[in-house]
Amino acid sequence: MGVRRKSRELALQILFQENFNPDINMEQSLALYRESFDTSPEVWEYTKILVRGVRDHIAEIDQCIQAYSPNWKLQRMAVVDKSLLRIACFEIKFLDRDVPPKVVINEAIEIGRKYSSEDSPSFLNAILDNIAKNR
Repeated sequence: MGVRRKSRELALQILFQENFNPDINMEQSLALYRESFDTSPEVWEYTKILVRGVRDHIAEIDQCIQAYSPNWKLQRMAVVDKSLLRIACFEIKFLDRDVPPKVVINEAIEIGRKYSSEDSPSFLNAILDNIAKNR
């Protein structure tokens, strides 16, 4: 498994946990996970970029997701799917990286297959594909 995949999975776990404890300080959350998981510095650095980026741009990210999922309110989405959408949307819209949107979308779909429901891949693909086309 590549560095970025591991980072995305770790970011998913952190954002998932924060969803159930919104009062936790982001830096405390990051420190807790850093102590709990043995991972390389490269994985950890990209994880921090993802988590902080989602937190810094949460309003814009949620507005974007909501714009491309008119039949689903964010509050009704599965927490895993919502967290994956947030991570991928951040990467597509805000990261000036050499990762093509199609790769970001594929990563979200594969992680969704692993951690979410059987309907998750098509749900994620539909929303993220529209976000990528209209960025």
